[in-house]
Amino acid sequence: MGKIKLDEPKTGSQLVLETLKKLGVDIIFGYPGGAVLPLYDEIYRFEGIQHILSRHEQGSLHEAEGYAKSTGKLAVSLVTSGPGATNAITGIADAMSDSVPILVFTGQVATPGIGKDAFQEADIVGATMPITKYNYQIRQTEEIPRVITEAIHIATTGRPGPVVIDLPKDIQEKKVAFINDPEIDIPSYQPTIVPNGLQIKKILQQLAVAKRPLILAGGGVNYANGTKELVAFAERYHIPVVTTLLGLGVIPSAHPLSLGMGGMHGSYAANMALSETDYLINFGSRFDDRLTGKVATFAKDAFVAHVDIDPAEISKIIKADIPVVGDAKQALRLLLGSATIENDSSEWVKRVTYNKERVLPYEKDPQFIKPQEVIERIGELTKGEAIVVTDVGQHQMWTAQYYPYKNERQLITSGGLGTMGFGIPAAIGAKLANLEKEVILFVGDGGFQMTNQELATLNGYGVAIKVVLINNHSLGMVRQWQEAFYNERRSESTFDDEPNFQLLAEAYGIKHYRLTNPETVAKDLEVITEDRPMLIEVSISNRERVYPMVPSGKSNHEMLGVKFHA
Repeated sequence: MGKIKLDEPKTGSQLVLETLKKLGVDIIFGYPGGAVLPLYDEIYRFEGIQHILSRHEQGSLHEAEGYAKSTGKLAVSLVTSGPGATNAITGIADAMSDSVPILVFTGQVATPGIGKDAFQEADIVGATMPITKYNYQIRQTEEIPRVITEAIHIATTGRPGPVVIDLPKDIQEKKVAFINDPEIDIPSYQPTIVPNGLQIKKILQQLAVAKRPLILAGGGVNYANGTKELVAFAERYHIPVVTTLLGLGVIPSAHPLSLGMGGMHGSYAANMALSETDYLINFGSRFDDRLTGKVATFAKDAFVAHVDIDPAEISKIIKADIPVVGDAKQALRLLLGSATIENDSSEWVKRVTYNKERVLPYEKDPQFIKPQEVIERIGELTKGEAIVVTDVGQHQMWTAQYYPYKNERQLITSGGLGTMGFGIPAAIGAKLANLEKEVILFVGDGGFQMTNQELATLNGYGVAIKVVLINNHSLGMVRQWQEAFYNERRSESTFDDEPNFQLLAEAYGIKHYRLTNPETVAKDLEVITEDRPMLIEVSISNRERVYPMVPSGKSNHEMLGVKFHA
């Protein structure tokens, strides 16, 4: 490995920031502490990279996730050693689960103190090994540019994911006159981007004989920016499309071939199509348990083609008859570039799309505001164009079901890990990345109380997100399961001592509203069009449930709560 002489000696902290800037990073989400003081001292006088001060390390990670999920760009987070690093673990695990490209710098005690239980020391490399795509601990200042360059390459290529760089304090302070050559050379890491052409041909050959073809579109299509290609493929062959939670937006909700989200709280049309298809083409979904329900009966009569950039996901849960390793967009381009085959699925399409019309979405209540109506109305007021962020729980599923998505990367949510507290910071990160776009956050009263300290950043950084707090005075999804499967024993899932959220918003200097009247809610929600940060608290029944619902361990066609039009 060659050496490169610097124009003048530089500290490790200077090398960190200069390398990040050179590689296109212009924002860092972080929280200072003793082990990263050298880096923060350099940030104080460094130009070209904005630093966003979170109010908790978990918040800084979720802010980075919101930034990365909404743009597809790498996001960077910086936290201190010990508790700072361990506080970041939830966000790192969340990013790993949802394939989010994040570079996380964790401070570490000086190298002589490592392994000696020094103040605020934690083995963050060991702790994060199972929840990162890769991680490093830098022991030589000369290695900083090479490691950062390599880490960003790993985080952003193939299946994206978080990479941790553990940075001892003395490595940040030391000055060096030479650096190791940062050119990337990783022979063992060569992700497959372009799929095998023979496998692409097999997908079309099977399509020619299928009578009930169905596309399953996951987050991999969103992350690959493959929405135009997906819609074009579906339209060319007249194939209905079911999406996963993270795949929402890859086909407009109003598109005639869109059946909505499948799985535990998926639509009736989507779940019946998954149950009846004879040919399932999966682009970028890992067949997680919330989608499949009972694995033995999932798409039980279907021939399965699975396109995924991560070979480890193929046949991990559902056996793939046609395994295709590669980027979803590249696969779709190859399919569209192939000679058109003949297929006739008109009767199938007619049947599955009719199922969309059969179901009664929800019934209005003269006493309580319906959360579904709130989300539909906000969809109207934002013309279906807002970046939509959610926390985790019932409101997340209602938002998945009722917001009229139009665009890729439009829904920012915690999918695989289901992290409560994700919403507020993720919305902040999404807004900072998309200042020209409307960002609407739907959050429950449980998740809101986990990270509401991040509201302090709204006015400080001019972040005009709209926080829609769906308040049912309970952990709604937990309570729903207790009512359905635990003989209505609502053990520790209701809140009788919640704070006054309106006064909390007042304390943070945020405009606030509380809506309680179902007769005027459509008009009351018009305040969301104002260009300022705000909290809109919507009071709903504490007995409201999310339907349809596939009970755990049941098949997708065994949905509870489905009501049909008379």
